[in-house]
Amino acid sequence: MAISAGDVIPLSQARANLSELADQVKAGAEKIITKNGESYVAIIDARRLDYYHQLERERIHLLLIEDASRGLADVAAGKVKDARSTLSAIKRRRAAKAAG
Repeated sequence: MAISAGDVIPLSQARANLSELADQVKAGAEKIITKNGESYVAIIDARRLDYYHQLERERIHLLLIEDASRGLADVAAGKVKDARSTLSAIKRRRAAKAAG
């Protein structure tokens, strides 16, 4: 949804017209509230906010699945290291860096 100039409202005006703004948002609009001429907060319908959060969770899940898939492909290709020796090497590097 595109934001028009009419959807950008100074905070002082938003305070005076909050009920009207809430009705417009409930009807599908999204409003950007400005403070000192800069974007400050947005007003959106609560159901739309829930939907945005659901989309973000789904995106995170897809990224995790992608990471797991790449990891499984690395294992299948033999691109693996022993965890104990890798952790020991990291500890040695950190100790050397701290001493140096």
